[in-house]
Amino acid sequence: MASNKVVICGVDTSRLPRMTAAQTAALLARVKAGEPGTRDEFIRCNLRLVLSVIQRYTSRCDSVDDLFQVGCIGLMKAIDNFDMTLGVRFSTYAVPMIIGEIRRYLRDNNPIRVSRSIRDTAYKALQARDRLSVGGHEPTVEEIAREIGVEREAVVFALEAIQDPVSLFEPIYNDGGDAIFVLDQIKDEKVADDGWLESIAIKEAMRRLSSREKHILRMRFFEGRTQMEVAGEIGISQAQVSRLEKAALLAMRKHV
Repeated sequence: MASNKVVICGVDTSRLPRMTAAQTAALLARVKAGEPGTRDEFIRCNLRLVLSVIQRYTSRCDSVDDLFQVGCIGLMKAIDNFDMTLGVRFSTYAVPMIIGEIRRYLRDNNPIRVSRSIRDTAYKALQARDRLSVGGHEPTVEEIAREIGVEREAVVFALEAIQDPVSLFEPIYNDGGDAIFVLDQIKDEKVADDGWLESIAIKEAMRRLSSREKHILRMRFFEGRTQMEVAGEIGISQAQVSRLEKAALLAMRKHV
């Protein structure tokens, strides 16, 4: 029995063949010549390429099988459109094709629904950006808007609409210890924790907290210490202080 067996869409990935660059080029030449059966053989020999690409996107899709099938569509498009006279490896051409197919699938199946017209505007803007990016020049939004004949605001709105949502628990900094997440950097200006604490039965709520949580809140809201100062005194990271503080405030709100 093969080790590390993983079956995707009925394909035992541990048994997929491997080919050298020379073997790939030779088999592709036979495919382009129209030799019967070689296209299917070439697809199977390059399924590992699809697997290597979809690993980047498994966290964004519930079905690995779906990603694999979409990646195979990208692979087949790459086979049909690859020009052997370019002098580049097939994998160099195929990987962007596979990635593009997967990204289109993820955008079209995003739980945050974006209208077809906005998606079309965004795709036209991306294509225009690629056309205008000559000699290292990064085109402006105004240049892209002129290129596709729409208002600047429409381009900005469309490009923002197709962006992937960011998790509140996405790490934005890590110094080797506790990471700082997006959540740690967000503050609702409409909610004043200082004023809120003064308006509740503080003593009763704080009785339910641990001694460390009480100590943190006392230093933060009664002594006016910063999170960095509290972290230095207690001997933990600023990210830990931030999370403990938020958890303590949430617990107090539940008890009041």
